[in-house]
Amino acid sequence: MEINVNRKITDIVKRVYGETFSSAALHMLSEKIEKAKSTISHQRKKQWDEKDVVLITYADQFFSPDKKGLPLFTRFYNRWLASSFSHVHLLPFYPWSSDDGFSVIDYHKVAPETGEWSDVDELKKTASLMFDFVCNHMSAKSEWFSRYLQQQPGYEKFFIAVDPATDLSGVTRPRALPLLTPFTLADGSVRHLWTTFSEDQIDLNFASPEVLLAMVDVLLHYLTQGADYVRLDAVGFMWKVPGTSCIHLEQTHLLIQLFRAITDEVAPGTVLITETNVPHKDNIGYFGDGHNEAQMVYQFSLPPLVLHAVHTGSVRVLCDWARGLSLPSDKTTWFNFLASHDGIGLNPLRGILPEPEILSLVEKVQQEGALVNWKNNPDGTRSPYEINVTYLDALNKKESDDQERAARFILAHAVLLSFPGVPAIYIQSILGSRNDYAGVERLGYNRAINRRKYRDGEIDGELENAQSLRHLIYQTLTRLIAIRRGESSFHPASDAYFDAANEHVLRIVRVSSSDERITALFNFTDTTQNIAVTTNNGRELITDTAICGSSLTLNPWQVMWIKEN
Repeated sequence: MEINVNRKITDIVKRVYGETFSSAALHMLSEKIEKAKSTISHQRKKQWDEKDVVLITYADQFFSPDKKGLPLFTRFYNRWLASSFSHVHLLPFYPWSSDDGFSVIDYHKVAPETGEWSDVDELKKTASLMFDFVCNHMSAKSEWFSRYLQQQPGYEKFFIAVDPATDLSGVTRPRALPLLTPFTLADGSVRHLWTTFSEDQIDLNFASPEVLLAMVDVLLHYLTQGADYVRLDAVGFMWKVPGTSCIHLEQTHLLIQLFRAITDEVAPGTVLITETNVPHKDNIGYFGDGHNEAQMVYQFSLPPLVLHAVHTGSVRVLCDWARGLSLPSDKTTWFNFLASHDGIGLNPLRGILPEPEILSLVEKVQQEGALVNWKNNPDGTRSPYEINVTYLDALNKKESDDQERAARFILAHAVLLSFPGVPAIYIQSILGSRNDYAGVERLGYNRAINRRKYRDGEIDGELENAQSLRHLIYQTLTRLIAIRRGESSFHPASDAYFDAANEHVLRIVRVSSSDERITALFNFTDTTQNIAVTTNNGRELITDTAICGSSLTLNPWQVMWIKEN
């Protein structure tokens, strides 16, 4: 039996599975890789640049009685967003049973109410695409799980059965829900299965070679469908060993290295992005050595640190953290964001802010209408792990008027666009969405506050209304994005220098490879700030005005992007 898998892939497989991965399984893996490699014709971009800006959205973000979600989204995107965004991150658009898509029933299909693969192809004509690879768990309504319950051959080890008497107290828990869920098999026996996130999201058993082969099939399918970026959802939990924390284990990192090696072999240029909502020191571990794991990691500390700076008026913590950022190689960069379909994670603040300051931030935003999700700790206590709120409302007070609301929001997003890395903006943000309390009441979970779906045409009218908050935010933010995409100083790899001009003003200096320089200034207060400047021969890009003199005045919440002449 001839096996053609390259040496890097076979070495990783042997390190993870040893002799349990048979030569027949290795041959099957080789065939899958070669078939995908011969099928793929879509050429990926060699490297990211300043023009790369990602839109995060649901495929069924818009609805109509007689049309499916993906064509509706594509129409809206082409009219309002295509000139601002290079990439679209489609949150899971596969058949699903809960968690707004993250409980996948069938990885290989498009949810019928959303569209078909041909609709994905249509969007691909005007956007590069980012797919979700929900690799840790799948739906209890899936065919794979049904076969497991029916005890069909080949599925006996697809999921993780654990004796409920096992000591699992050291397992890291992202939610305040039971870790094990009982299920009855066809023969009447009961097994307690590992369910990290919910009873409808059954963790896959990657210790089984059959599961690995099935999930490699999924990854290869997404590559053949033209994914330029692939997000590895909840990837830190993939491998379980009772008696450990069951997060960030060596085998998990090896599996990511395997996914990277396969992707590089089949579709070079595809970017793998790890989603690990954990403290910063653990998060950056998913870069590996800078060449063998993810090319990008989610910059999870940025959203709560910007929020903290806005609410305290102090840039010191944000600045000190940013100064310490470093990448392991020029083949890696940050995936920067402020808002997403999930809440604002608090675990990434731990180790940066003392716990009392984290709790103070939580209390402040709760008073302004935010909701909070909690997690159980191994010592029996509970801690807040996520703030549920639109980022627009998170930054503001209930009594803020629209001008102040927009000013704080634009300040935060100007920080996002100024940071080294690739920026990603959630669709609710660029649409200027407020908290959806009706959605929370209707659906029964906190995250619904920032996941509202819209009737086709509903948002068009609001964006056309020059008096609306949505119009104000959309117009201002799209202008900032356009400026950013035209400046090489904002290339993800351009040098970045951070300092505090004073307690309340953050300064970021970006310097391109050709020595073009932009100084970005941010006033994080509602009062005027006067600061000294070292450049008196430049142009402020946002207002398109000349800069002269040795000092500058920043109005409340004002941002300046000063390009030196």
